[in-house]
Amino acid sequence: MNQPMVAIVGRPNVGKSTLFNRLVGKRISIVEDTPGVTRDRIIADAEWNRHVFSLVDTGGIEPETDDAMMSYMKEQAQLAVSMADVVVMMTDGKAGVTVDDQLVAQLLRRSHKPVVLCVNKVDNPAREDMIYEFYELGLECVMPCSATLGLGVGDLLDEIVARLPEPVSQEEKEHRLQIAVVGKPNAGKSSLTNAILGQYRTIVSDIPGTT
Repeated sequence: MNQPMVAIVGRPNVGKSTLFNRLVGKRISIVEDTPGVTRDRIIADAEWNRHVFSLVDTGGIEPETDDAMMSYMKEQAQLAVSMADVVVMMTDGKAGVTVDDQLVAQLLRRSHKPVVLCVNKVDNPAREDMIYEFYELGLECVMPCSATLGLGVGDLLDEIVARLPEPVSQEEKEHRLQIAVVGKPNAGKSSLTNAILGQYRTIVSDIPGTT
């Protein structure tokens, strides 16, 4: 039995990687204001109230884009959603609901996966009324938080684990094999990884530094 999986998705620069690092308890995903910093899915274990699950950080989804790299990142995010048991959609409370938020929410509603909508950057409890406009996205569970400050993260985790299936046993986890694929740029590491896994796990491009 696989460990339950939770995917964090949303448009660029809403705080997905900051929340990911907060939930796993260490800095794994790079956090910058530049769109496209997170390209492939990044996966790490997280735990809350004895519930262990795999957490997936994804690149920002731009539903309408002609940029090849952003299209690859969108495909990776969609794959993460398809594999997830629970999806956390991140939005920016200070920016309000955007057209891209609406399109991402539409994609998630069609997935029929349990979704927790996280309204980020609510850095003061007095500003929690910022979340109300996000109910228009048609997602039932809407939670305010500040990924940077950690405000509301405990309540968010409560909602996530309440929607998880039973976690994998510790014994089964300890018997998993981990393999690293390394090599110089453009040697075919991503293509090999995808072939071994039998799925489009990492972005394949002729651009050095894509992965």
